[in-house]
Amino acid sequence: MYQFDNTIEIDKTLIVKEDKATYHSRCSGELIKNPRRYRLIDLFSGAGGMSLGFSEVFGQPFQAVWANDFNRFCVDTYNENFGTHSIAGDIVEILEQGKIEIPKADVVIGGPPCQGFSLLNKNRENDRRKELWRPYLEVVEKSCASIFVMENVPQLLGTFEHGEIVGAAESLGFKVWQDKLIATDYGVPQTRIRAFIIGCKFADPSILFPPRKTHFNPNGNGKQLTFPFNREEYLSTPSSWRTVRDAIGDLPAPEGTEIRNIQPPLDLHFGRNPTELSRKRYRAIPEEGMNRFDLQRIAPELTPKCWIRKKSGGTDLFGRLWWDKPSVTIRTEFFKPEKGRYLHPEQHRPITHREAARFQSFPDSFKFLGSKIEIAKQIGNAVPPLLAARVADVVRLLLDQRYEQWMSSHKKNEAKLCRA
Repeated sequence: MYQFDNTIEIDKTLIVKEDKATYHSRCSGELIKNPRRYRLIDLFSGAGGMSLGFSEVFGQPFQAVWANDFNRFCVDTYNENFGTHSIAGDIVEILEQGKIEIPKADVVIGGPPCQGFSLLNKNRENDRRKELWRPYLEVVEKSCASIFVMENVPQLLGTFEHGEIVGAAESLGFKVWQDKLIATDYGVPQTRIRAFIIGCKFADPSILFPPRKTHFNPNGNGKQLTFPFNREEYLSTPSSWRTVRDAIGDLPAPEGTEIRNIQPPLDLHFGRNPTELSRKRYRAIPEEGMNRFDLQRIAPELTPKCWIRKKSGGTDLFGRLWWDKPSVTIRTEFFKPEKGRYLHPEQHRPITHREAARFQSFPDSFKFLGSKIEIAKQIGNAVPPLLAARVADVVRLLLDQRYEQWMSSHKKNEAKLCRA
């Protein structure tokens, strides 16, 4: 980890200039090579989607040195892909016991469990998981990190707890900014919206955050968007949103119902054993985009009575994906079409684990460990790595610019000493 003079703050003019240069290089498909490595801690890491986005796989100069998650299967998956530095356990107990020394790091990332804020959680008012940002910031303080990135559901922003998080971070010397990011705007074939809170000790992160969008909706407001794009919001030459077809169009029909000991991507490309009633329901709504209301209209005798009684809401339930649109948000039970729009666009089945992983932008080479259910949880709960990589761009620019200015200041001091 590079040790900087805490009095050095980056020059806003210089970093905006560097920002443009970096993003324009990404437009041409070239990743800037950075010989420096920044130390990273990942808390509530899950399978490691954020760590993957901050890693060399996505052209980033970050090295994970410590990680933690409560779920043993998540830790196994993390260590399989990143090393052996992740430990399983309750972070509150780990900090209270004091038996494990938190290593020094440049950056702390992670998403404290979001169910405490989720609209799907009916008991969210008294959910203790809303308080897990406190041990997160304790690790930030103990590691002496100069930047942190906290990810959560968009419902967090604007809440009382959000205000507490900002206040606590500012008391530790951080300047804080936040925004909601849509994964499709950054190359992920999925309309997933997440909140990110970024804190930096040596610069105002709003200079660079949110990162510029790399992809655009080709049918925004029913019209084809035209150039020039807003250069403050987009890259100079953004691409169209990636679609379901882009992500899974090359996959054959799945085989079997279990994880297979074969090479990816087909190892996780397996199906289920639905009942004959479920199969009839699939066949009754064969066209992409159909949902439970179409089922009720076409085959009311196959429609569950509870759906018939429920006149509104849940339009994605038992829905088919569209080939030429991004996927809907992938959750932990994506293999159950009664939970959302998780039917294949044309095949009479729900999507597979491999398809869900691709919608999350996990490369096929990423190894998931655990049972089918546990792997589904890891996939559904993950931060899309490609989205994390674009957030990492911002963190990298801040740290790189600070390092360059620190080096310049250091050389000037050496020159003064020599002249003296």
